[in-house]
Amino acid sequence: MTATRLLAGIADAAGLREYERWYGPLPGRAGPPGASRGRSRGRRPERLIDIIEAAGLTGRGGAGFPAGHKMRSVAARPGRKAVVANGAEGEPASRKDRLLLTRLPHLVLDGITLAAAAVGADEAYLCAHGTESGLLRRLGHAVAERQAAGLDPVPIRVTGIPARYVSSEQSSIVQYLNGGPGKPTFSPPRPHERGVNGKPTLVHNVETLAHMAMIARHGDRWFRGAGLPSAPGSMLVTVSGAVTRPGVYEIEMGTTAGEVIMLAGGPAERLQALLIGGYFGAWLPVETAWPVPMTHAGLRAAGGALGAGIVIAFPAAACPIAETARVARYLAEESARQCGPCRLGLPALADSLASLAFCGDRGGSADDSSRRRPGSTGDPMCSPAVPAGWPPPHRSVPPVEGRMREVATGAPAAPSGQDTTTVTEFASDSKTTPAVVAGPRVTSVAS
Repeated sequence: MTATRLLAGIADAAGLREYERWYGPLPGRAGPPGASRGRSRGRRPERLIDIIEAAGLTGRGGAGFPAGHKMRSVAARPGRKAVVANGAEGEPASRKDRLLLTRLPHLVLDGITLAAAAVGADEAYLCAHGTESGLLRRLGHAVAERQAAGLDPVPIRVTGIPARYVSSEQSSIVQYLNGGPGKPTFSPPRPHERGVNGKPTLVHNVETLAHMAMIARHGDRWFRGAGLPSAPGSMLVTVSGAVTRPGVYEIEMGTTAGEVIMLAGGPAERLQALLIGGYFGAWLPVETAWPVPMTHAGLRAAGGALGAGIVIAFPAAACPIAETARVARYLAEESARQCGPCRLGLPALADSLASLAFCGDRGGSADDSSRRRPGSTGDPMCSPAVPAGWPPPHRSVPPVEGRMREVATGAPAAPSGQDTTTVTEFASDSKTTPAVVAGPRVTSVAS
């Protein structure tokens, strides 16, 4: 089930004027696009939290926590607050957040401004990977456009953070903004208790904030007009691997995994499994995954995880154990190295799996990976240390994009930890051809 909501103006809404022509100004703004506008009047700021709760919006960064409840927990604390928009995609196969920041930055920036007003913040940050200098410059330009128009009472600071898997976790970002390393913290206080500069801090994924900006315009009933009663609204998914049209798609919550694959043009070759949720998610045999609804509850019931909406199609010709080894090696190299599971458990697991996959397990046992699970070396300090379901059984089929490309094209897979898919074009909206967004069709990915 397609749902063109967030991405309605994807083809021509990067600038402020174009954006407001597509989406309209936020409620309370007066005057033509570009005119000076301040705070909306006569409206209780925390009223937005009531609407977000009524809409049933959940976080789109992976955990799926109720967005309104998270906002209320920050707003209820005394003193001034901070808001952080997390646009640093740690998952190697995700492209949805970068798409929003590149093509629809003002939708995200509207969400930041709304969240800051709702929780009583006097600081706001938009975080992306520091290695993406071009993206950071474009975001800075978008912020400058808004400052000239008088749109954001709370200044928004664009900040680059380390481009590492663990650095996009919310406590990592808060610690980095406070001058520390971009690594997760374990002990309380949590960010909503004491975060950036000691203030209660709301950390939301950029897609969550974009939905917030749409709900502020159209209301909670409109948002619930898509999806399921138990999982309302739409979400962005990044589809890659052995599909005909890889890309970022907007779907209604509850769309089945099989329907998502068909939106991407269907399988490019025979499939054996789908990786759903990214490296912190789970891989499911294709016959199991195909009818499963894309919701947190639906995938949990099937032994999977929705995560940040990543779907990778794993071809039948690929080696499951080799791909398990690649994922384990990536996680070991990207770990925070703050505790036994990170420093010892993940590298040992990666070595064991690599031996099993590439050396015929000479000198070891096929059961080594089970004995060397990360948790066997002590309790992890942070949740990224041990993804759900690790270690996988040897009959598991973890689809990893680099191997898919190798099998499908004969080209070498990218080195562990490197991305191999970049969305370059987007599909047109029609009833005959499954659509992503208004605009050109998906035709290719970067090689």
